[in-house]
Amino acid sequence: MSDDIPPSTSAQKKSWLEKVSQLFQGDPQSRDDLVEVIHDAELREVISEDTREMIKGVLEVSDLRVRDIMIPRAQIVALQIDDSVTELLSTVIGTSHSRFPVINEDKDHIEGILLAKDLLPYGFKNNDEPFSLGQVIRPAVVVPESKRVEVLLKEFRSQRYHMAIVVDEYGGVSGLVTIEDILEEIVGEIEDEFDHDSSEETEVRKVSSFVYMIKALMPIEDFNNAFNTQFSDEEFDTVGGLVSHAFGHLPERNEKVIIDDIEFTVINADTRRLLQLRVKLPDPNTEEKSA
Repeated sequence: MSDDIPPSTSAQKKSWLEKVSQLFQGDPQSRDDLVEVIHDAELREVISEDTREMIKGVLEVSDLRVRDIMIPRAQIVALQIDDSVTELLSTVIGTSHSRFPVINEDKDHIEGILLAKDLLPYGFKNNDEPFSLGQVIRPAVVVPESKRVEVLLKEFRSQRYHMAIVVDEYGGVSGLVTIEDILEEIVGEIEDEFDHDSSEETEVRKVSSFVYMIKALMPIEDFNNAFNTQFSDEEFDTVGGLVSHAFGHLPERNEKVIIDDIEFTVINADTRRLLQLRVKLPDPNTEEKSA
């Protein structure tokens, strides 16, 4: 009778670690051998496809340098050391980032890192002290482009910081890297409640009474309908094209231009095009007083 009793679940199934250990008894002699063993483990249903991809990600990270995964300089959303609280909050709200490099003059002069949460007491007027961004920011960690990613990950964990400024061999800022960038190389894209599919993200987001955040690829016709303007779409299809033409060059972050009394400020751009703009409409009350 006892022979008919099925073995327990724990007896039927060996632990994941035991099964993987058995697979490695053949002592893989190279990276390719190891990848083949991992693939074989998936075929035998010892590990899942997700686990295989994660192990593969770990192996690939060991070959990477910081330059391979960093956010390029042109795509860095930085804050100016002399920005007002209103300007800072506008950028924080518009980008939904939690950490920002703070610069003085240009991106080669990094003053520190601002954590968005450190700005909240000033944004909601919970702090009566005079505001100084220099007193709020935290020290910036600087790493070379050539640093191994796996080494940086260990430093992120042991020293408990989440962002580092990347510099080239001449000391110029070439980009930035976060702990999330490294983890995404291992486990794939990480999305949170602030990440949106670009096809679903609204083109216009209101920041205050006369200030809005818009996508630079917003069609001029849609902009005219949203803001009751009369910009021509004969020469340019998007607001980004219109603004770039007004600058006469591809602008960097925080550059401003006024077109028909509307102030456009560059919030984000890459090396080829504008990505996000802040739009400040004229205040009709101010116009009435001046009249």
